[in-house]
Amino acid sequence: MSQSPFLQSVRTEIRTKQYSYRTEKTYLYWVRQFILFNDKKHPEVMGNREIERFLNHLAVNRGVSPATQNQALCAIIFLYKNVLKREIENLHYKMSKTPRRMPTVLNPEEVASILGRMKAEYWLITALLYGCGLRISEALSLRIKDIDLKSRSLLVFNGKGRKDRYTLLPDNLRENMERQIAYSRDIHASDLAEGLGLTSVPASLHKKYGPVMKDFGWQYLFPSSTRCVHPIAGYVCRHHLHHSTYARQLRQAVKGSGITKRVTAHTFRHAFATELLRSGSDIRTVQEILGHSDIRTTEIYTHIIGDRRAGTVSPFDRLPGS
Repeated sequence: MSQSPFLQSVRTEIRTKQYSYRTEKTYLYWVRQFILFNDKKHPEVMGNREIERFLNHLAVNRGVSPATQNQALCAIIFLYKNVLKREIENLHYKMSKTPRRMPTVLNPEEVASILGRMKAEYWLITALLYGCGLRISEALSLRIKDIDLKSRSLLVFNGKGRKDRYTLLPDNLRENMERQIAYSRDIHASDLAEGLGLTSVPASLHKKYGPVMKDFGWQYLFPSSTRCVHPIAGYVCRHHLHHSTYARQLRQAVKGSGITKRVTAHTFRHAFATELLRSGSDIRTVQEILGHSDIRTTEIYTHIIGDRRAGTVSPFDRLPGS
């Protein structure tokens, strides 16, 4: 079924709009599930009734989270709007509201405890999450050309919302970064010696620049230990470390530290933002570093530290002798 002409047309439309490969897989999964649930009827002959039944099935029978419900709905709306050229209107179903929960935050001692149980590149990835406020996808996707050790900054290319931004790079990580860059260079030299050396990039970039993708600047800071075939363009390349590989290392480190909080890679980004605000950084600056489009997203961290003024000091407290 995955090779059906119809699903191929959905895949083509997704790639035309240059969505990520992860989004492609997710959307195709939900379109496939939608068709199977409705006895393999073609979406062309289905409409609101079938869509509503499917979404209610996910919520009631499968018990999926609000975020997963929304994901399935987005895939189906994409299908009808972009592939079948039909607008879905008056749907008796709205995007589920994800409960707003306070993020889990680690204090500096807990971060240090976890770091003390991680080694090599996994230690550095964690240090970048906490020291630069990166998302795990942003850290793993760092390329050599995105790193400026001299100015101590990182370029986050095509981050969430397809936005670029710069973030700070801790001076204390310089030597570790230099070692990791050297490691990446050795891996790349080995690939070149075997007549390979291409890095994984969106298919459109590979088509446009071709052999330029062998330049060291395009290589990942955290290269995978194995090469792979590009899922779209079909060439042999080296991708970055997989999210699951890092997640396993993190789980072991958290377990060894004895910390009972639920810790994920994103927890270090929360800790980064909280510590910046706690130390008096301006909330607008923190918003820019984190890449939040809405300051209300950043403001949640002021609730964590119990101070909506995020480090603002009264002029009275600055008076001599006060």
